[in-house]
Amino acid sequence: MPDFPDRQALDALRAYDTPTICNALEIVVPARRTIGFTRRPLVAPFPELKPVVGFARTALIRSREPHPRDRDAANRIRLAYYEHIAAAPLPSISVIQDIDAPDTGFGAFWGEVQTHVHAGLGCIGVITDGSVRDLDAMSPGFFVLAGSVMPSHAHVHLVEFGGTVSVAGMVVSANDVIHADRHGAVVVPADAVAKIPAAADLLARRERVLIDASKRPGFSVERLREAYREQDEIH
Repeated sequence: MPDFPDRQALDALRAYDTPTICNALEIVVPARRTIGFTRRPLVAPFPELKPVVGFARTALIRSREPHPRDRDAANRIRLAYYEHIAAAPLPSISVIQDIDAPDTGFGAFWGEVQTHVHAGLGCIGVITDGSVRDLDAMSPGFFVLAGSVMPSHAHVHLVEFGGTVSVAGMVVSANDVIHADRHGAVVVPADAVAKIPAAADLLARRERVLIDASKRPGFSVERLREAYREQDEIH
């Protein structure tokens, strides 16, 4: 098994919102300034939830057409997907791409049952460009980012799992480290996880110079120039 960041390193990232993680990645991995994050809006039905960090488990779904498999085959792929969700390392985050475009989100895979089942298997949330439903009955504290909210599950079914998916412009492979909150989500390279807190602290100290200056009486463009110079001296 490859080396994965430990739980303590992941928990340290939960202290930051996702925009801060994106900012820190610009320092730690400059090449990722324009890749690795959601680039289209997603619905956050529970915006009060704190940021989540976990390992991606990926799948493709469809709902517009009837399931092509018989009942036994459908159950086998569903149970194999649940094994994928529950496998180490944990916690997991389900990242599901709906491939029914232009009818993406036609039927909801996610609702009361799926959030409870996933939570019981060590999954802390879902990021999907598909739809969700049963918002009032979802597992408490289960994190959700979705393309839409819809009432029906239609013919929703798993197509495959464990590969590379693209959700709202974010390309994700199984076991990628994901950080997400109400703003969106970002893939954090495993070898960058331990470097994020120091980069985030550096950015916070630089930003504080500008913010503090703006709050003082007599703030002006000239004082802003001075603050920028002071900011540049912080390393």
